[in-house]
Amino acid sequence: MKDVNFSEIYKKAKNYEDLVSSYLSRIIKTPAMSNNEKDRIMLLKSMCEQIGFDEVKIDGLGNLLARIGNGPKKLVIDAHIDTVGVGDQKAWTKDPFSGEIKDGYIYGRGASDQLGGAASMLLAGKILKEMGYKSDKWSIWFSFTIIEEDCDGLCWKYLIESEKFMPDLFISTEPTGLKIYRGHRGRMEIEINLKGLSCHGSAPERGVSAAYMASRVALGIEKLNKELKPDKEKFLGKGTVTVSMMKVSGPSQCAVPDIGYLYLDRRLTTGETKELAIEQIEKVIKKYAGINQSEYNINVPTYSKPSWTGKLFEQELYFPTWKFDETHPFVSLAKKTYQELFEAKAVVDKWTFSTNATCVAGRYNIPSIGFGPGLEKEAHAPNEKIAISDLPVAAAFYAAIAFSMEDF
Repeated sequence: MKDVNFSEIYKKAKNYEDLVSSYLSRIIKTPAMSNNEKDRIMLLKSMCEQIGFDEVKIDGLGNLLARIGNGPKKLVIDAHIDTVGVGDQKAWTKDPFSGEIKDGYIYGRGASDQLGGAASMLLAGKILKEMGYKSDKWSIWFSFTIIEEDCDGLCWKYLIESEKFMPDLFISTEPTGLKIYRGHRGRMEIEINLKGLSCHGSAPERGVSAAYMASRVALGIEKLNKELKPDKEKFLGKGTVTVSMMKVSGPSQCAVPDIGYLYLDRRLTTGETKELAIEQIEKVIKKYAGINQSEYNINVPTYSKPSWTGKLFEQELYFPTWKFDETHPFVSLAKKTYQELFEAKAVVDKWTFSTNATCVAGRYNIPSIGFGPGLEKEAHAPNEKIAISDLPVAAAFYAAIAFSMEDF
Protein backbone atom coordinates (compact mmCIF):
# COMPACT_ATOMS: atom_id res chain seq x y z
CA MET A 1 0.00 0.00 0.00
CA LYS A 2 3.04 2.25 0.34
CA ASP A 3 3.12 2.90 -3.41
CA VAL A 4 -0.49 4.12 -3.59
CA ASN A 5 -0.76 7.88 -4.08
CA PHE A 6 -3.76 8.43 -1.85
CA SER A 7 -3.48 12.21 -1.87
CA GLU A 8 -3.61 12.34 -5.67
CA ILE A 9 -6.66 10.04 -5.75
CA TYR A 10 -8.57 12.15 -3.25
CA LYS A 11 -7.55 15.42 -4.90
CA LYS A 12 -8.71 14.19 -8.31
CA ALA A 13 -12.03 13.02 -6.89
CA LYS A 14 -12.74 16.33 -5.16
CA ASN A 15 -11.83 18.27 -8.30
CA TYR A 16 -14.42 16.24 -10.21
CA GLU A 17 -17.32 17.02 -7.85
CA ASP A 18 -19.23 18.94 -10.52
CA LEU A 19 -18.65 16.15 -13.04
CA VAL A 20 -19.88 13.35 -10.78
CA SER A 21 -22.90 15.50 -9.88
CA SER A 22 -23.73 15.79 -13.57
CA TYR A 23 -23.35 12.01 -13.92
CA LEU A 24 -25.94 11.41 -11.21
CA SER A 25 -28.34 14.03 -12.50
CA ARG A 26 -28.29 12.45 -15.96
CA ILE A 27 -28.92 8.97 -14.56
CA ILE A 28 -31.88 10.12 -12.44
CA LYS A 29 -33.48 11.78 -15.49
CA THR A 30 -33.82 8.36 -17.14
CA PRO A 31 -36.41 6.38 -15.11
CA ALA A 32 -35.84 2.65 -14.59
CA MET A 33 -38.10 0.48 -12.45
CA SER A 34 -37.37 -3.23 -12.04
CA ASN A 35 -37.64 -5.15 -15.34
CA ASN A 36 -37.75 -1.88 -17.30
CA GLU A 37 -34.13 -0.73 -17.04
CA LYS A 38 -33.15 -0.78 -20.74
CA ASP A 39 -32.91 2.99 -21.28
CA ARG A 40 -30.83 3.54 -18.15
CA ILE A 41 -28.55 0.59 -18.93
CA MET A 42 -27.95 1.99 -22.41
CA LEU A 43 -27.18 5.42 -20.94
CA LEU A 44 -24.68 3.92 -18.51
CA LYS A 45 -23.12 1.81 -21.26
CA SER A 46 -22.55 4.97 -23.29
CA MET A 47 -21.07 6.77 -20.27
CA CYS A 48 -18.68 3.87 -19.55
CA GLU A 49 -17.56 3.84 -23.18
CA GLN A 50 -16.97 7.59 -23.14
CA ILE A 51 -14.84 7.28 -20.00
CA GLY A 52 -12.78 4.57 -21.69
CA PHE A 53 -13.29 1.40 -19.66
CA ASP A 54 -11.25 -1.51 -21.05
CA GLU A 55 -14.35 -3.64 -21.64
CA VAL A 56 -18.05 -2.83 -21.54
CA LYS A 57 -20.70 -5.50 -22.05
CA ILE A 58 -24.32 -6.39 -21.29
CA ASP A 59 -25.11 -9.94 -20.18
CA GLY A 60 -28.10 -12.05 -21.19
CA LEU A 61 -30.28 -10.84 -18.32
CA GLY A 62 -29.49 -7.17 -18.98
CA ASN A 63 -26.83 -6.32 -16.37
CA LEU A 64 -24.05 -3.98 -17.47
CA LEU A 65 -20.44 -4.96 -16.70
CA ALA A 66 -17.46 -2.66 -17.22
CA ARG A 67 -13.84 -3.67 -16.62
CA ILE A 68 -10.56 -1.91 -15.95
CA GLY A 69 -7.39 -4.00 -15.74
CA ASN A 70 -6.47 -7.47 -16.99
CA GLY A 71 -5.66 -9.52 -13.90
CA PRO A 72 -7.25 -12.95 -13.35
CA LYS A 73 -8.87 -12.08 -10.00
CA LYS A 74 -12.07 -10.02 -9.90
CA LEU A 75 -12.81 -7.18 -7.49
CA VAL A 76 -16.42 -6.28 -8.23
CA ILE A 77 -17.93 -2.92 -7.29
CA ASP A 78 -21.70 -3.12 -7.61
CA ALA A 79 -24.68 -0.77 -7.89
CA HIS A 80 -28.23 -1.77 -8.71
CA ILE A 81 -29.64 0.81 -11.10
CA ASP A 82 -33.35 0.03 -10.84
CA THR A 83 -35.54 1.96 -8.42
CA VAL A 84 -38.90 1.65 -6.77
CA GLY A 85 -41.75 3.77 -8.08
CA VAL A 86 -42.61 7.29 -7.02
CA GLY A 87 -45.58 6.44 -4.80
CA ASP A 88 -47.81 9.35 -3.90
CA GLN A 89 -46.79 12.11 -6.32
CA LYS A 90 -48.41 14.70 -4.03
CA ALA A 91 -45.87 13.86 -1.30
CA TRP A 92 -43.06 15.15 -3.53
CA THR A 93 -42.09 18.82 -3.59
CA LYS A 94 -39.47 18.06 -6.28
CA ASP A 95 -39.92 16.40 -9.65
CA PRO A 96 -38.77 12.82 -8.86
CA PHE A 97 -37.02 12.54 -12.23
CA SER A 98 -35.57 16.03 -12.46
CA GLY A 99 -32.14 15.24 -11.02
CA GLU A 100 -32.32 18.76 -9.60
CA ILE A 101 -29.07 20.08 -8.09
CA LYS A 102 -29.72 22.58 -5.32
CA ASP A 103 -28.12 23.72 -2.06
CA GLY A 104 -25.55 20.93 -1.97
CA TYR A 105 -27.97 18.10 -2.78
CA ILE A 106 -29.18 16.17 -5.81
CA TYR A 107 -32.87 15.25 -5.74
CA GLY A 108 -34.78 12.44 -7.39
CA ARG A 109 -35.96 8.86 -7.15
CA GLY A 110 -32.91 6.67 -6.63
CA ALA A 111 -30.55 9.50 -5.62
CA SER A 112 -29.45 7.56 -2.53
CA ASP A 113 -30.87 4.13 -3.38
CA GLN A 114 -28.67 3.76 -5.13
CA LEU A 115 -27.78 5.76 -8.18
CA GLY A 116 -25.33 7.84 -6.18
CA GLY A 117 -23.23 4.71 -5.89
CA ALA A 118 -23.41 4.19 -9.65
CA ALA A 119 -22.29 7.78 -10.35
CA SER A 120 -19.37 7.42 -7.91
CA MET A 121 -18.37 4.19 -9.64
CA LEU A 122 -18.19 6.00 -12.97
CA LEU A 123 -15.91 8.63 -11.47
CA ALA A 124 -13.76 5.94 -9.83
CA GLY A 125 -13.33 4.33 -13.25
CA LYS A 126 -12.29 7.66 -14.74
CA ILE A 127 -9.72 8.18 -11.97
CA LEU A 128 -8.31 4.67 -12.43
CA LYS A 129 -7.91 5.24 -16.17
CA GLU A 130 -6.27 8.64 -15.71
CA MET A 131 -3.85 7.23 -13.14
CA GLY A 132 -2.94 4.33 -15.41
CA TYR A 133 -4.21 1.48 -13.26
CA LYS A 134 -2.51 -1.83 -14.08
CA SER A 135 -2.28 -5.10 -12.19
CA ASP A 136 -1.01 -8.58 -12.92
CA LYS A 137 -3.31 -9.95 -10.20
CA TRP A 138 -6.60 -8.05 -10.35
CA SER A 139 -9.25 -6.76 -12.70
CA ILE A 140 -11.68 -4.18 -11.37
CA TRP A 141 -15.23 -4.87 -12.52
CA PHE A 142 -18.00 -2.31 -12.17
CA SER A 143 -21.43 -3.95 -12.23
CA PHE A 144 -24.58 -1.94 -12.91
CA THR A 145 -27.22 -4.50 -12.05
CA ILE A 146 -30.99 -4.85 -12.46
CA ILE A 147 -34.14 -6.15 -10.69
CA GLU A 148 -32.72 -5.63 -7.18
CA GLU A 149 -35.75 -3.75 -5.91
CA ASP A 150 -38.03 -6.61 -6.92
CA CYS A 151 -35.71 -9.47 -5.96
CA ASP A 152 -32.42 -8.68 -4.19
CA GLY A 153 -29.49 -10.68 -5.51
CA LEU A 154 -31.30 -12.30 -8.44
CA CYS A 155 -28.98 -10.47 -10.83
CA TRP A 156 -25.95 -12.00 -9.12
CA LYS A 157 -27.45 -15.47 -8.90
CA TYR A 158 -27.87 -15.24 -12.66
CA LEU A 159 -24.33 -13.92 -13.22
CA ILE A 160 -22.73 -16.64 -11.10
CA GLU A 161 -24.87 -19.59 -12.17
CA SER A 162 -25.64 -18.78 -15.82
CA GLU A 163 -22.78 -16.54 -16.93
CA LYS A 164 -20.17 -18.26 -14.68
CA PHE A 165 -19.01 -14.81 -13.56
CA MET A 166 -17.66 -15.33 -10.05
CA PRO A 167 -16.26 -12.40 -8.05
CA ASP A 168 -13.31 -12.92 -5.73
CA LEU A 169 -14.20 -9.85 -3.67
CA PHE A 170 -17.32 -7.71 -3.68
CA ILE A 171 -18.21 -4.14 -2.70
CA SER A 172 -21.82 -3.00 -2.58
CA THR A 173 -22.27 0.73 -3.09
CA GLU A 174 -25.69 0.83 -1.41
CA PRO A 175 -25.95 3.86 0.91
CA THR A 176 -23.90 3.53 4.10
CA GLY A 177 -23.34 7.19 4.98
CA LEU A 178 -19.69 6.62 3.97
CA LYS A 179 -19.23 3.97 6.66
CA ILE A 180 -17.86 0.48 6.02
CA TYR A 181 -20.58 -2.15 6.38
CA ARG A 182 -19.88 -5.83 6.97
CA GLY A 183 -23.27 -7.51 6.93
CA HIS A 184 -27.03 -7.37 7.13
CA ARG A 185 -29.94 -9.58 8.11
CA GLY A 186 -31.45 -11.92 5.57
CA ARG A 187 -35.10 -12.10 4.72
CA MET A 188 -37.75 -14.33 3.23
CA GLU A 189 -41.35 -14.07 2.15
CA ILE A 190 -43.82 -16.71 3.30
CA GLU A 191 -47.35 -17.54 2.13
CA ILE A 192 -49.82 -19.36 4.38
CA ASN A 193 -52.99 -20.86 2.95
CA LEU A 194 -55.64 -22.04 5.44
CA LYS A 195 -58.61 -24.28 4.67
CA GLY A 196 -61.82 -23.86 6.64
CA LEU A 197 -65.34 -25.18 6.05
CA SER A 198 -68.01 -22.96 4.54
CA CYS A 199 -71.62 -22.90 5.60
CA HIS A 200 -74.56 -20.50 5.61
CA GLY A 201 -73.95 -17.38 7.66
CA SER A 202 -77.21 -17.93 9.55
CA ALA A 203 -75.73 -21.01 11.23
CA PRO A 204 -71.98 -20.41 11.59
CA GLU A 205 -71.63 -23.29 14.05
CA ARG A 206 -71.97 -25.70 11.10
CA GLY A 207 -68.73 -24.45 9.56
CA VAL A 208 -65.10 -23.67 10.41
CA SER A 209 -64.31 -20.00 9.79
CA ALA A 210 -61.06 -19.36 7.96
CA ALA A 211 -61.37 -15.74 9.16
CA TYR A 212 -61.11 -16.68 12.83
CA MET A 213 -58.46 -19.23 12.00
CA ALA A 214 -56.34 -16.63 10.16
CA SER A 215 -56.83 -14.12 12.98
CA ARG A 216 -55.59 -16.59 15.59
CA VAL A 217 -52.56 -17.42 13.43
CA ALA A 218 -51.81 -13.69 13.01
CA LEU A 219 -51.91 -13.20 16.79
CA GLY A 220 -49.63 -16.22 17.19
CA ILE A 221 -47.16 -14.70 14.75
CA GLU A 222 -47.24 -11.47 16.75
CA LYS A 223 -46.23 -13.48 19.84
CA LEU A 224 -43.53 -15.32 17.88
CA ASN A 225 -42.02 -12.00 16.82
CA LYS A 226 -41.63 -10.99 20.47
CA GLU A 227 -39.92 -14.30 21.27
CA LEU A 228 -37.25 -14.09 18.55
CA LYS A 229 -33.73 -13.52 19.89
CA PRO A 230 -30.80 -11.40 18.62
CA ASP A 231 -27.63 -12.96 17.25
CA LYS A 232 -24.96 -13.92 19.77
CA GLU A 233 -22.70 -11.03 18.76
CA LYS A 234 -25.70 -8.68 18.96
CA PHE A 235 -24.41 -7.05 15.78
CA LEU A 236 -27.17 -7.72 13.26
CA GLY A 237 -29.88 -7.65 15.91
CA LYS A 238 -32.93 -9.87 16.29
CA GLY A 239 -34.93 -11.53 13.59
CA THR A 240 -38.47 -10.33 13.03
CA VAL A 241 -41.68 -11.63 11.50
CA THR A 242 -44.76 -9.63 10.60
CA VAL A 243 -48.01 -10.25 8.77
CA SER A 244 -47.88 -7.93 5.77
CA MET A 245 -51.13 -9.09 4.16
CA MET A 246 -54.18 -11.07 5.25
CA LYS A 247 -57.27 -12.04 3.23
CA VAL A 248 -60.24 -14.35 3.63
CA SER A 249 -62.86 -15.42 1.15
CA GLY A 250 -65.87 -17.68 0.84
CA PRO A 251 -68.75 -18.45 -1.50
CA SER A 252 -70.69 -15.29 -0.56
CA GLN A 253 -71.06 -12.46 1.92
CA CYS A 254 -73.72 -14.55 3.63
CA ALA A 255 -71.39 -17.48 4.24
CA VAL A 256 -68.64 -18.50 6.65
CA PRO A 257 -65.37 -18.01 4.74
CA ASP A 258 -63.49 -21.19 3.94
CA ILE A 259 -60.22 -19.76 2.59
CA GLY A 260 -57.66 -17.86 4.64
CA TYR A 261 -54.44 -16.31 3.35
CA LEU A 262 -51.54 -14.62 5.16
CA TYR A 263 -48.36 -13.16 3.69
CA LEU A 264 -45.37 -12.81 5.99
CA ASP A 265 -42.19 -10.72 5.93
CA ARG A 266 -39.53 -12.62 7.89
CA ARG A 267 -36.18 -10.99 8.68
CA LEU A 268 -33.41 -13.45 9.56
CA THR A 269 -30.48 -12.84 11.87
CA THR A 270 -27.29 -14.90 12.14
CA GLY A 271 -28.10 -18.57 12.70
CA GLU A 272 -31.69 -18.36 11.45
CA THR A 273 -32.33 -20.41 8.31
CA LYS A 274 -35.22 -20.84 5.93
CA GLU A 275 -35.97 -24.24 7.42
CA LEU A 276 -36.04 -22.88 10.98
CA ALA A 277 -38.40 -20.05 9.98
CA ILE A 278 -40.86 -22.45 8.32
CA GLU A 279 -40.74 -24.81 11.29
CA GLN A 280 -41.59 -21.91 13.62
CA ILE A 281 -44.60 -20.95 11.48
CA GLU A 282 -45.85 -24.55 11.42
CA LYS A 283 -45.78 -24.61 15.22
CA VAL A 284 -47.76 -21.37 15.37
CA ILE A 285 -50.43 -22.72 12.99
CA LYS A 286 -50.84 -25.97 14.91
CA LYS A 287 -50.95 -24.19 18.27
CA TYR A 288 -53.26 -21.31 17.46
CA ALA A 289 -55.40 -22.64 14.60
CA GLY A 290 -55.66 -26.20 15.87
CA ILE A 291 -55.66 -27.74 12.42
CA ASN A 292 -53.77 -30.64 10.87
CA GLN A 293 -51.35 -30.52 7.96
CA SER A 294 -53.99 -31.28 5.34
CA GLU A 295 -55.76 -28.02 6.21
CA TYR A 296 -52.89 -25.61 5.66
CA ASN A 297 -50.02 -24.99 3.30
CA ILE A 298 -46.82 -22.98 3.80
CA ASN A 299 -44.97 -21.78 0.73
CA VAL A 300 -41.96 -19.61 -0.07
CA PRO A 301 -42.99 -17.89 -3.33
CA THR A 302 -40.83 -17.77 -6.44
CA TYR A 303 -40.04 -14.55 -8.29
CA SER A 304 -40.86 -15.14 -11.95
CA LYS A 305 -40.82 -12.11 -14.23
CA PRO A 306 -38.81 -11.63 -17.43
CA SER A 307 -36.08 -8.99 -17.44
CA TRP A 308 -35.95 -6.12 -19.92
CA THR A 309 -34.12 -8.42 -22.38
CA GLY A 310 -36.98 -10.95 -22.21
CA LYS A 311 -34.85 -13.42 -20.27
CA LEU A 312 -36.69 -15.30 -17.51
CA PHE A 313 -34.56 -16.30 -14.51
CA GLU A 314 -36.51 -17.42 -11.46
CA GLN A 315 -35.55 -17.24 -7.80
CA GLU A 316 -37.19 -18.31 -4.57
CA LEU A 317 -37.94 -15.31 -2.36
CA TYR A 318 -35.37 -16.31 0.24
CA PHE A 319 -32.39 -14.06 0.85
CA PRO A 320 -29.72 -15.40 3.24
CA THR A 321 -28.16 -13.49 6.10
CA TRP A 322 -24.48 -12.58 5.78
CA LYS A 323 -21.79 -11.14 8.02
CA PHE A 324 -18.00 -11.01 8.05
CA ASP A 325 -16.00 -10.39 11.21
CA GLU A 326 -14.35 -7.02 11.64
CA THR A 327 -11.00 -8.84 11.66
CA HIS A 328 -11.63 -10.44 8.25
CA PRO A 329 -8.75 -9.55 5.87
CA PHE A 330 -11.02 -7.75 3.38
CA VAL A 331 -12.72 -5.70 6.10
CA SER A 332 -9.28 -4.91 7.54
CA LEU A 333 -8.01 -3.82 4.11
CA ALA A 334 -11.03 -1.54 3.68
CA LYS A 335 -10.43 0.03 7.09
CA LYS A 336 -6.73 0.55 6.34
CA THR A 337 -7.50 2.06 2.93
CA TYR A 338 -10.01 4.46 4.50
CA GLN A 339 -7.47 5.49 7.16
CA GLU A 340 -4.72 6.15 4.59
CA LEU A 341 -7.02 7.97 2.17
CA PHE A 342 -8.98 10.20 4.54
CA GLU A 343 -6.60 10.31 7.53
CA ALA A 344 -9.45 9.28 9.80
CA LYS A 345 -10.70 6.10 11.44
CA ALA A 346 -13.46 4.29 9.59
CA VAL A 347 -16.78 3.54 11.29
CA VAL A 348 -17.83 -0.09 10.78
CA ASP A 349 -21.52 -0.98 10.90
CA LYS A 350 -24.35 -2.83 9.10
CA TRP A 351 -27.41 -2.21 6.93
CA THR A 352 -30.97 -2.46 8.20
CA PHE A 353 -32.26 -3.38 4.74
CA SER A 354 -31.14 -6.07 2.31
CA THR A 355 -28.78 -5.75 -0.69
CA ASN A 356 -27.34 -7.75 -3.57
CA ALA A 357 -24.73 -9.03 -1.12
CA THR A 358 -27.40 -11.41 0.17
CA CYS A 359 -26.52 -13.51 -2.87
CA VAL A 360 -22.80 -12.89 -3.27
CA ALA A 361 -21.95 -13.17 0.43
CA GLY A 362 -25.03 -14.97 1.76
CA ARG A 363 -25.28 -17.74 -0.84
CA TYR A 364 -21.67 -18.02 -2.02
CA ASN A 365 -19.65 -16.74 0.97
CA ILE A 366 -17.63 -14.37 -1.20
CA PRO A 367 -15.87 -11.77 1.02
CA SER A 368 -17.96 -8.61 0.80
CA ILE A 369 -18.24 -5.15 2.29
CA GLY A 370 -20.46 -2.13 1.77
CA PHE A 371 -19.39 1.47 1.25
CA GLY A 372 -21.67 3.95 -0.41
CA PRO A 373 -22.74 7.57 -0.61
CA GLY A 374 -26.10 8.63 0.72
CA LEU A 375 -28.22 7.56 3.66
CA GLU A 376 -30.34 4.45 4.09
CA LYS A 377 -33.22 6.52 5.49
CA GLU A 378 -33.62 8.25 2.10
CA ALA A 379 -34.42 4.95 0.38
CA HIS A 380 -37.97 4.77 -1.05
CA ALA A 381 -38.91 8.09 0.60
CA PRO A 382 -40.52 11.08 -1.15
CA ASN A 383 -38.10 13.91 -1.99
CA GLU A 384 -35.22 11.43 -1.96
CA LYS A 385 -31.87 13.23 -2.07
CA ILE A 386 -28.13 12.77 -1.64
CA ALA A 387 -25.40 15.13 -0.46
CA ILE A 388 -23.17 16.06 -3.40
CA SER A 389 -20.13 15.98 -1.12
CA ASP A 390 -20.61 12.21 -0.59
CA LEU A 391 -20.06 11.37 -4.25
CA PRO A 392 -16.33 12.21 -4.68
CA VAL A 393 -15.55 10.66 -1.29
CA ALA A 394 -17.08 7.34 -2.36
CA ALA A 395 -15.35 7.53 -5.77
CA ALA A 396 -11.98 8.12 -4.11
CA PHE A 397 -12.50 5.10 -1.85
CA TYR A 398 -13.34 2.79 -4.77
CA ALA A 399 -10.29 3.92 -6.73
CA ALA A 400 -8.03 3.72 -3.67
CA ILE A 401 -9.09 0.20 -2.72
CA ALA A 402 -8.50 -0.92 -6.31
CA PHE A 403 -4.90 0.28 -6.06
CA SER A 404 -4.61 -1.25 -2.58
CA MET A 405 -5.49 -4.74 -3.84
CA GLU A 406 -1.85 -5.51 -4.65
CA ASP A 407 -1.36 -6.07 -0.91
CA PHE A 408 -4.24 -8.54 -0.73
